[in-house]
Amino acid sequence: MAMCMIGMDDDATLRTWSTGSLRTAPPVVLLHGGPGIPDYLQPVAQMLDDVTVVHRYDQRGTGKSCWDGPHTIARHVHDLKCLIDEWGYDEVVLVGHSFGTDLASYFTLAHPDRVARVVHLAGPFTGDWRELCRAAEMSRRTYVQQSRFDQLDAMEVRSDAEEVEFLALSWFTDHADRRRAWRWALEAARTRRPINYRMNRELAVEKRSDPLESHVDALRELLPAGSVIIGGAGDPRPADALTRLGERLDCTVSILSEAGHFPWLEAPSRFGSLLRSAVAIPG
Repeated sequence: MAMCMIGMDDDATLRTWSTGSLRTAPPVVLLHGGPGIPDYLQPVAQMLDDVTVVHRYDQRGTGKSCWDGPHTIARHVHDLKCLIDEWGYDEVVLVGHSFGTDLASYFTLAHPDRVARVVHLAGPFTGDWRELCRAAEMSRRTYVQQSRFDQLDAMEVRSDAEEVEFLALSWFTDHADRRRAWRWALEAARTRRPINYRMNRELAVEKRSDPLESHVDALRELLPAGSVIIGGAGDPRPADALTRLGERLDCTVSILSEAGHFPWLEAPSRFGSLLRSAVAIPG
């Protein structure tokens, strides 16, 4: 695995990784979620390393990449274009997860000629889905867990141990497998830090002021043929919202019954097959 720091046109640097070697499919760029947390998609990259070259990176504001802003959709889209230019590709397959599906969508709107195909993982979510998600999350916490979550959420400053606990309580509801949910969330809480809460807030404000929902018709016209959405029925975010979006975008939607927000964890075999099929188009 090759790690490389790549400079942007404003002197910021982003940490990137490149893996894989065979070229039976176009190059793939993985876009992690958040926003505000570092890359965590190495397990997804490993599912594709024998298919093509796979790139991933810490988005601006996360991990070992530059933390300076501006934290805007336009800046993140431009960062991605700079990376694709640096890697020397005319077009790539974008595989986005969670917030990464929003970024993939906005990039496709801005630079459709650079996108060979889009693979959306657990997103994007449009329309009125947040209340249903919050209700599902609360239903998965006990009364004690919800009380502690609310207490930690209200703190202006949390200790390191409190931050890990807060993140684990935030994230364990993402998993359909309730037996392993806490272990997965605790591991993520310990490794996907620090969180750039400022970045998260600023991008959330922008997404509310100019939601992807208002660009769906334009995206349908620009989305490459064969683009897909893969989600999990056990995700607290409503899977039927993905199904409805797929109908609007005229793209295939696969909902894995046994998976949650991170389908490669709970349904690795089925997910891996769908992912490999989705990116394996003639180069």
